[in-house]
Amino acid sequence: MGLIEQEAFVCFDCETTGLDPEKDQIIEIAAVKFNFREILGSMEHLIDPKCPIPPSTTKIHHITNDMVKGQPSIGEVLPKYLQFFHGHLLIGHTIYFDITIVEKAARQAQIPSTLLNQPYIDTLRMARLYGGSSINSLEMLRSHFNIKPTEAHRAMNDVKVNIKVFKYLSKGFKTTEELIKRLKRPIQLKLMPLGKYKGRSFNEIPLQYLKWAAKQNFDQDLLFSIRHEINKRKGGESFGQVSNPFSQL
Repeated sequence: MGLIEQEAFVCFDCETTGLDPEKDQIIEIAAVKFNFREILGSMEHLIDPKCPIPPSTTKIHHITNDMVKGQPSIGEVLPKYLQFFHGHLLIGHTIYFDITIVEKAARQAQIPSTLLNQPYIDTLRMARLYGGSSINSLEMLRSHFNIKPTEAHRAMNDVKVNIKVFKYLSKGFKTTEELIKRLKRPIQLKLMPLGKYKGRSFNEIPLQYLKWAAKQNFDQDLLFSIRHEINKRKGGESFGQVSNPFSQL
Protein backbone atom coordinates (compact mmCIF):
# COMPACT_ATOMS: atom_id res chain seq x y z
CA MET A 1 0.00 0.00 0.00
CA GLY A 2 1.23 3.49 -0.87
CA LEU A 3 -0.11 6.76 -2.20
CA ILE A 4 -3.86 6.52 -2.17
CA GLU A 5 -4.21 7.94 -5.71
CA GLN A 6 -1.94 5.19 -7.05
CA GLU A 7 -3.63 2.30 -5.27
CA ALA A 8 -5.93 -0.26 -6.88
CA PHE A 9 -9.05 -1.08 -4.87
CA VAL A 10 -12.03 -3.41 -5.21
CA CYS A 11 -15.44 -2.08 -4.23
CA PHE A 12 -18.19 -4.68 -3.93
CA ASP A 13 -21.78 -4.98 -2.78
CA CYS A 14 -24.34 -7.72 -2.27
CA GLU A 15 -28.11 -7.57 -2.41
CA THR A 16 -29.63 -10.18 -0.12
CA THR A 17 -32.91 -11.72 1.02
CA GLY A 18 -32.54 -9.96 4.38
CA LEU A 19 -30.12 -8.49 6.90
CA ASP A 20 -28.99 -11.59 8.81
CA PRO A 21 -25.71 -12.78 7.26
CA GLU A 22 -26.07 -16.25 8.81
CA LYS A 23 -29.65 -16.88 7.69
CA ASP A 24 -30.18 -14.79 4.56
CA GLN A 25 -28.93 -15.44 1.05
CA ILE A 26 -27.19 -13.42 -1.68
CA ILE A 27 -29.41 -12.58 -4.66
CA GLU A 28 -27.04 -10.22 -6.49
CA ILE A 29 -23.35 -9.44 -6.28
CA ALA A 30 -21.28 -6.80 -8.08
CA ALA A 31 -17.66 -5.72 -7.87
CA VAL A 32 -15.49 -3.08 -9.54
CA LYS A 33 -11.69 -2.89 -9.51
CA PHE A 34 -10.54 0.72 -9.78
CA ASN A 35 -7.98 3.36 -9.04
CA PHE A 36 -8.41 7.12 -8.86
CA ARG A 37 -7.94 7.44 -12.63
CA GLU A 38 -9.96 4.62 -14.18
CA ILE A 39 -12.04 1.45 -13.87
CA LEU A 40 -9.81 -1.61 -14.15
CA GLY A 41 -12.47 -4.31 -14.33
CA SER A 42 -15.96 -5.26 -13.18
CA MET A 43 -18.23 -8.23 -12.50
CA GLU A 44 -21.91 -8.58 -11.65
CA HIS A 45 -24.34 -11.47 -11.35
CA LEU A 46 -27.91 -12.11 -10.29
CA ILE A 47 -27.95 -15.15 -8.01
CA ASP A 48 -30.63 -17.79 -7.46
CA PRO A 49 -30.90 -17.99 -3.65
CA LYS A 50 -32.88 -21.26 -3.82
CA CYS A 51 -35.51 -19.67 -1.55
CA PRO A 52 -38.28 -17.07 -1.92
CA ILE A 53 -37.36 -13.37 -1.80
CA PRO A 54 -39.53 -11.57 0.78
CA PRO A 55 -41.80 -8.91 -0.77
CA SER A 56 -40.46 -6.33 1.70
CA THR A 57 -36.95 -6.95 0.35
CA THR A 58 -38.07 -6.74 -3.28
CA LYS A 59 -39.51 -3.28 -2.56
CA ILE A 60 -36.00 -2.08 -1.71
CA HIS A 61 -33.91 -3.45 -4.58
CA HIS A 62 -36.65 -4.40 -7.10
CA ILE A 63 -35.21 -7.90 -7.58
CA THR A 64 -38.06 -10.40 -8.01
CA ASN A 65 -38.23 -14.18 -7.76
CA ASP A 66 -38.73 -14.38 -11.53
CA MET A 67 -35.53 -12.38 -12.11
CA VAL A 68 -33.35 -14.82 -10.16
CA LYS A 69 -35.02 -18.02 -11.35
CA GLY A 70 -32.53 -19.98 -13.46
CA GLN A 71 -29.61 -17.72 -12.54
CA PRO A 72 -26.39 -19.33 -11.22
CA SER A 73 -26.02 -20.26 -7.58
CA ILE A 74 -23.57 -18.25 -5.48
CA GLY A 75 -21.30 -21.30 -5.38
CA GLU A 76 -20.98 -21.27 -9.19
CA VAL A 77 -19.72 -17.68 -9.39
CA LEU A 78 -18.02 -17.14 -6.03
CA PRO A 79 -14.55 -18.52 -7.00
CA LYS A 80 -14.32 -15.85 -9.73
CA TYR A 81 -15.16 -13.11 -7.22
CA LEU A 82 -12.70 -14.35 -4.61
CA GLN A 83 -10.00 -14.34 -7.27
CA PHE A 84 -11.07 -10.83 -8.34
CA PHE A 85 -10.84 -9.63 -4.70
CA HIS A 86 -7.51 -11.28 -3.95
CA GLY A 87 -4.61 -8.98 -3.15
CA HIS A 88 -6.64 -5.78 -3.10
CA LEU A 89 -7.93 -3.46 -0.42
CA LEU A 90 -11.71 -3.91 -0.29
CA ILE A 91 -14.09 -0.95 -0.16
CA GLY A 92 -17.76 -0.93 0.78
CA HIS A 93 -20.49 0.76 2.79
CA THR A 94 -21.03 -1.32 5.96
CA ILE A 95 -18.74 -3.71 4.14
CA TYR A 96 -18.33 -6.14 7.01
CA PHE A 97 -21.89 -7.34 6.38
CA ASP A 98 -21.02 -8.11 2.74
CA ILE A 99 -17.77 -9.82 3.71
CA THR A 100 -19.57 -11.92 6.32
CA ILE A 101 -22.36 -13.08 4.02
CA VAL A 102 -19.91 -13.91 1.20
CA GLU A 103 -17.74 -15.85 3.65
CA LYS A 104 -20.82 -17.76 4.85
CA ALA A 105 -21.75 -18.58 1.25
CA ALA A 106 -18.21 -19.83 0.62
CA ARG A 107 -18.38 -21.99 3.73
CA GLN A 108 -21.73 -23.50 2.71
CA ALA A 109 -20.45 -24.20 -0.81
CA GLN A 110 -17.19 -25.62 0.61
CA ILE A 111 -15.14 -23.05 -1.32
CA PRO A 112 -11.80 -22.11 0.28
CA SER A 113 -11.79 -18.42 1.27
CA THR A 114 -9.47 -16.04 3.10
CA LEU A 115 -11.81 -13.08 2.67
CA LEU A 116 -12.07 -12.43 6.42
CA ASN A 117 -8.30 -11.86 6.48
CA GLN A 118 -8.28 -9.27 3.70
CA PRO A 119 -7.88 -5.58 4.60
CA TYR A 120 -10.97 -3.47 4.04
CA ILE A 121 -12.25 0.08 4.45
CA ASP A 122 -15.81 0.88 5.47
CA THR A 123 -17.04 4.09 3.86
CA LEU A 124 -19.67 4.41 6.61
CA ARG A 125 -16.85 4.96 9.12
CA MET A 126 -15.11 7.31 6.71
CA ALA A 127 -18.34 9.32 6.51
CA ARG A 128 -18.52 9.45 10.31
CA LEU A 129 -14.96 10.76 10.39
CA TYR A 130 -15.78 13.32 7.70
CA GLY A 131 -18.76 14.50 9.73
CA GLY A 132 -20.24 16.74 7.04
CA SER A 133 -23.42 14.77 6.35
CA SER A 134 -26.18 14.59 8.97
CA ILE A 135 -27.13 11.08 7.77
CA ASN A 136 -24.44 8.69 6.56
CA SER A 137 -26.45 6.31 4.39
CA LEU A 138 -25.01 5.80 0.92
CA GLU A 139 -28.01 7.55 -0.64
CA MET A 140 -27.66 10.61 1.61
CA LEU A 141 -23.92 10.79 0.94
CA ARG A 142 -24.66 10.61 -2.79
CA SER A 143 -26.96 13.60 -2.41
CA HIS A 144 -24.51 15.42 -0.11
CA PHE A 145 -21.70 15.17 -2.67
CA ASN A 146 -24.03 15.96 -5.62
CA ILE A 147 -23.41 12.60 -7.26
CA LYS A 148 -25.82 11.79 -10.09
CA PRO A 149 -28.54 9.39 -8.87
CA THR A 150 -28.78 5.84 -10.18
CA GLU A 151 -32.00 4.13 -11.24
CA ALA A 152 -32.48 1.60 -8.45
CA HIS A 153 -30.96 0.20 -5.28
CA ARG A 154 -29.06 -2.54 -7.16
CA ALA A 155 -25.61 -3.94 -6.43
CA MET A 156 -23.70 -2.41 -9.37
CA ASN A 157 -25.42 0.95 -9.01
CA ASP A 158 -24.49 1.03 -5.32
CA VAL A 159 -20.90 0.11 -6.15
CA LYS A 160 -20.57 2.93 -8.67
CA VAL A 161 -21.96 5.47 -6.19
CA ASN A 162 -19.79 4.05 -3.42
CA ILE A 163 -16.62 4.50 -5.46
CA LYS A 164 -17.42 8.18 -6.00
CA VAL A 165 -18.27 8.66 -2.32
CA PHE A 166 -15.01 6.95 -1.35
CA LYS A 167 -13.02 9.34 -3.53
CA TYR A 168 -14.65 12.36 -1.89
CA LEU A 169 -14.12 10.97 1.60
CA SER A 170 -10.48 10.13 0.87
CA LYS A 171 -9.55 13.78 0.45
CA GLY A 172 -7.12 14.74 3.20
CA PHE A 173 -5.38 11.35 3.25
CA LYS A 174 -2.20 10.96 1.22
CA THR A 175 -1.68 7.23 1.75
CA THR A 176 -3.82 4.20 2.38
CA GLU A 177 -1.71 3.45 5.46
CA GLU A 178 -2.63 6.83 6.92
CA LEU A 179 -6.34 6.21 6.31
CA ILE A 180 -6.31 2.67 7.72
CA LYS A 181 -4.36 3.78 10.78
CA ARG A 182 -6.93 6.47 11.55
CA LEU A 183 -9.84 4.07 11.10
CA LYS A 184 -8.34 1.68 13.64
CA ARG A 185 -9.21 4.24 16.32
CA PRO A 186 -12.84 4.85 17.34
CA ILE A 187 -14.66 7.87 15.91
CA GLN A 188 -16.78 10.13 18.08
CA LEU A 189 -20.26 10.50 16.61
CA LYS A 190 -22.21 13.74 16.69
CA LEU A 191 -25.70 12.21 16.74
CA MET A 192 -27.25 8.95 17.94
CA PRO A 193 -27.59 6.84 14.76
CA LEU A 194 -30.30 4.43 15.93
CA GLY A 195 -32.95 3.61 18.50
CA LYS A 196 -35.58 5.79 20.18
CA TYR A 197 -33.19 8.77 20.30
CA LYS A 198 -32.02 8.47 16.68
CA GLY A 199 -30.84 11.82 15.35
CA ARG A 200 -30.48 13.37 18.80
CA SER A 201 -27.24 14.79 20.19
CA PHE A 202 -25.72 12.55 22.86
CA ASN A 203 -25.96 15.32 25.44
CA GLU A 204 -29.77 15.30 25.00
CA ILE A 205 -30.14 11.58 25.80
CA PRO A 206 -31.09 10.54 29.37
CA LEU A 207 -28.23 9.08 31.39
CA GLN A 208 -30.18 5.92 32.22
CA TYR A 209 -30.61 5.16 28.52
CA LEU A 210 -26.92 5.81 27.85
CA LYS A 211 -25.90 3.41 30.61
CA TRP A 212 -28.15 0.74 29.10
CA ALA A 213 -26.80 1.41 25.60
CA ALA A 214 -23.19 1.18 26.84
CA LYS A 215 -23.78 -2.52 27.58
CA GLN A 216 -25.17 -3.39 24.15
CA ASN A 217 -23.37 -5.04 21.25
CA PHE A 218 -22.94 -1.85 19.24
CA ASP A 219 -20.02 -0.99 16.98
CA GLN A 220 -16.88 0.61 18.43
CA ASP A 221 -17.72 4.14 17.30
CA LEU A 222 -21.15 4.14 18.92
CA LEU A 223 -19.87 2.62 22.17
CA PHE A 224 -17.01 5.13 22.24
CA SER A 225 -19.46 8.02 21.82
CA ILE A 226 -21.90 6.71 24.43
CA ARG A 227 -19.18 6.13 27.03
CA HIS A 228 -17.61 9.49 26.30
CA GLU A 229 -20.92 11.21 27.10
CA ILE A 230 -21.39 9.16 30.30
CA ASN A 231 -17.94 10.14 31.52
CA LYS A 232 -18.59 13.81 30.75
CA ARG A 233 -21.59 13.71 33.08
CA LYS A 234 -19.91 11.94 35.98
CA GLY A 235 -18.09 15.09 37.10
CA GLY A 236 -14.77 15.34 38.85
CA GLU A 237 -12.77 13.35 36.33
CA SER A 238 -9.43 14.50 35.10
CA PHE A 239 -9.03 15.56 31.49
CA GLY A 240 -7.29 12.29 30.77
CA GLN A 241 -10.25 10.27 32.04
CA VAL A 242 -12.70 12.25 29.95
CA SER A 243 -10.52 11.74 26.90
CA ASN A 244 -10.60 7.97 27.49
CA PRO A 245 -14.26 6.96 27.70
CA PHE A 246 -13.29 3.32 28.28
CA SER A 247 -11.39 4.13 31.50
CA GLN A 248 -14.15 3.22 33.93
CA LEU A 249 -16.51 1.11 31.86
